[in-house]
Amino acid sequence: MIVESVLKEGRKALAENEVKMLLRESGIPTTDFQVVDDFADINLKKLRFPVVIKVCSPDILHKTDVAGVVLDIQKDELEHEFSEMRRRFAKEQILVESMQDRRVEVIIGLINDPTFGLTIMFGLGGIYTEVYKDVTFRVVPIKEGDAEEMLSEIRAAPILEGFRRIKVDRHALLNLLMKVSALGVKYMDDLDQMDLNPVFVKERGVVVVDAKMLLL
Repeated sequence: MIVESVLKEGRKALAENEVKMLLRESGIPTTDFQVVDDFADINLKKLRFPVVIKVCSPDILHKTDVAGVVLDIQKDELEHEFSEMRRRFAKEQILVESMQDRRVEVIIGLINDPTFGLTIMFGLGGIYTEVYKDVTFRVVPIKEGDAEEMLSEIRAAPILEGFRRIKVDRHALLNLLMKVSALGVKYMDDLDQMDLNPVFVKERGVVVVDAKMLLL
């Protein structure tokens, strides 16, 4: 219902919380988050410090470009940082979530290509995605064999195979690719593009840390 509601509102972009709720509906793990208007609305008991706060708006997709993200906030700093964020973005909601322990970062995306149709992308993620451009593509839907090939095709593949004893949950990553492909098939007629970046691949499990989605 999330996509349908957004389209009825005449919007093309989803806010981060809307994308994450859509992912959860598809069985894709994301960070736990709270979206609030005021500091008093935050349930501090559900937070593990340090935390992150972000401006949460379908009109602001590149949050770091507008100082819309603050990381590594301790409990005694939260009210001040929240007030500063509220000052910068007086009319927008604010998303609060616990910091995730950094692990191997990957990007997974869906792109509605004018030639090939909806494709799924996988590669090295995080802030260096645009620098390294270490990605690979497949047309959706993909099979498990396709997902295996995608993990092996990028230049950073050794990291996913235990390079220098780095431990990653390869099975969870394959499962994530399959679920993103299925989500793409479900919303193929409405989806323009989706970026899950970064996705943290842990020793056990994966978690989507940030997510963007645009509709046709």
